[in-house]
Amino acid sequence: MVKRRVHVAAAAIISADSREVLLARRPSNVDQGGLWEFPGGKLAPYETGLEALKRELHEELGVEIRRAQPLIRIHHEYADKHVLLDVWQVHDFAGEPFGREGQAVRWVPMEELHSYPFPAANLPILRAVMLPTEYLISAEEDDEDVFLERLERAMREDGVRLVQLRAKTLDEDAYVARAEKALAMCRRFGARLMLNGEPFLLERVEADGIHLTSERLMSLERRPISEEKWLAASTHDQAQLTQAHRIGCDFVTLSPLRTTPSHPEVAPIGWHDFQQLVEHAGMPVFALGGMTRHDANHARAVGAQGIASIRDFWK
Repeated sequence: MVKRRVHVAAAAIISADSREVLLARRPSNVDQGGLWEFPGGKLAPYETGLEALKRELHEELGVEIRRAQPLIRIHHEYADKHVLLDVWQVHDFAGEPFGREGQAVRWVPMEELHSYPFPAANLPILRAVMLPTEYLISAEEDDEDVFLERLERAMREDGVRLVQLRAKTLDEDAYVARAEKALAMCRRFGARLMLNGEPFLLERVEADGIHLTSERLMSLERRPISEEKWLAASTHDQAQLTQAHRIGCDFVTLSPLRTTPSHPEVAPIGWHDFQQLVEHAGMPVFALGGMTRHDANHARAVGAQGIASIRDFWK
């Protein structure tokens, strides 16, 4: 049976303080009625995703989009159809949203999103909405004071809110000691801390999740930590992206986008192939490898969650 293909534009409308997102409830008389979703609708013939989104939000919510940016594209297989969700993050709009078609709409705090029932195709959008667009990977630092000074500067001055603690030169006890200090600092700034290492480290440090190496990722048969923590991984090709999706990673880095001084022998992916890989990743993907803040908008335009970097954030 050939499945029908449905292309849907959806909006992640974030409040001005970035603490809430607007949800709409599907009418009870339609497919998956009663579930909550990110508002939007099907594309009409010859419409682009953004054109459809502007029309749908005006018809459904009575608002006019002023500024929006691609967030994530999700391909999802249902029993009877293939759905492509073309999701945009709306940064600015005019009007006060309300249910023009009688549907319930509600501003929901970010931390409460997981308590709402969504269609299965919407679940990766939750991760993208809750993740920032910048992912700092810490550099190897022997001096503890220098490490803490640079970490604090990145969060205080640059607004970094997602940190991966990478310290391959430290033994386990030294890594745990540094992680405890990094976690305390992250909590001060409302940032999330990912540990780069084995999943059992979460038994010693109450961090927000684990970031797996690509080698560790490929050795796993199933998700190694609970759904309450974030699971991320380093990926470099389609096989690793497929494995990350299979075991339930919440997000990944994909590298190297460009040739880097640390790995000059590795061929870069380039923007074209990066976009092709991200299109079917099924989860948020951070572009890594020679990335700077100047690349952020380009990365978002080709489907990335944002950029990950050591050198550009670790000044």
